[in-house]
Amino acid sequence: MKFIHAADIHLDSPLCGLASYPNAPLQTLRSASREAFSRLIDAAIDEAVDFMVIAGDLYDGDWRDYNTGHFFVGEMARLHQAGIPVYLLYGNHDAESEMTRRLTLPPNVHLFDSRKPSTHRIEDLRVALHGRSFKDAATTENLALAYPDPLSGWLNIGVLHTALEGYAAHARYAPCSLAELCAKGYDYWALGHVHEHAVLSESPWVVFPGNLQGRHIREAGPRGAVLVTADHSGIQTVERLIVDVLRWERLDIDVSEAADLPAVVALAGRALEHLLLSQSGNWPLAVRVCLQGRTSAHGLLFGLEAQLREEILAQAAALQGGRLWIEKLKLETAPALDASQLAARADAIADLQALLAEVPEDADFLRSLSEDLQLLTAKAPLALIEALPEFQVIRRGEVLGLIDAVTPALLAQLATAEQANEAS
Repeated sequence: MKFIHAADIHLDSPLCGLASYPNAPLQTLRSASREAFSRLIDAAIDEAVDFMVIAGDLYDGDWRDYNTGHFFVGEMARLHQAGIPVYLLYGNHDAESEMTRRLTLPPNVHLFDSRKPSTHRIEDLRVALHGRSFKDAATTENLALAYPDPLSGWLNIGVLHTALEGYAAHARYAPCSLAELCAKGYDYWALGHVHEHAVLSESPWVVFPGNLQGRHIREAGPRGAVLVTADHSGIQTVERLIVDVLRWERLDIDVSEAADLPAVVALAGRALEHLLLSQSGNWPLAVRVCLQGRTSAHGLLFGLEAQLREEILAQAAALQGGRLWIEKLKLETAPALDASQLAARADAIADLQALLAEVPEDADFLRSLSEDLQLLTAKAPLALIEALPEFQVIRRGEVLGLIDAVTPALLAQLATAEQANEAS
């Protein structure tokens, strides 16, 4: 016997803020949840599974129109034609209180009641599925406590949408403990709500399949469902079934050896190429590039984030026909010399660092600097003011934070210039 356990599909989930990302693959991102779900249905048919379990958050709240429901009904009809039943539990995003639209589902789709726990029996397989849908989105009671006892001699599966314990990043809906689930006597717990894949126990099996498709950089890495096999003695294997169509990745690049911007760009290009080669498939990648390390190029990079992004975009465009999209570039470098090393020097740079260190205590200087900078920004074109966040900081009079941000780069720039003079 085989079945698929999926959760957190979030069909047609809105991808907010994409317009602010230059060159974003908008159509690919907008259709990703549907394409991933279609791949899941393809896999269910190809594997000839005996049934499918969806453990909550099929939808992402109410539909904007009926197209979301039509799509789901169509995919369920494909499973119906293949003789595959589906056991669907509603989670917080598709609770009865959240959903105002409904369509009649094909006869192979079986819903779990939202008023009390219910059991669906598959007589020929001697499988019992126990679960309770969310009636209200903010369900904070421990639903698992009221789940029925296991049926003796049957394979018992608990279906539950829950934050469980220890997942602070997720709303604490239907909270319960792992120990409570293990004590229930079921063979397998099909969980949903937490978007990361996790096998929390193997005796019994307690599994979060993770969400079907990553929607932003916080959902990086492979995404999909799980394929479970069982026989008369119980659960035998639980394997990941990867179906995502676009993958989010964070790429940390050590640029400590780079001496200037071209060297940084070259290192980024090699890292992007290595990332592509490490992939087992040819799906598009949305990548957040994070440049890290203590480097003599730190001061040279200050203020060049926009140019650096364009250079790295060009590196990405040169690789494999545009498979890479740079979601964001983060500059997390630091000066090659830290504050203590600079202070130990007996030169003008050490004197400047000492002077800047006293700035927070000099209220008159801060006030004078703020006034001068505000006069400067008042003469700047509106487009420049809107383009540079530093101008907004100056307008609010928050110059101390600006000094803190500029100081490391300023000192590094001066140190680099001094080294260049000494070399010449």
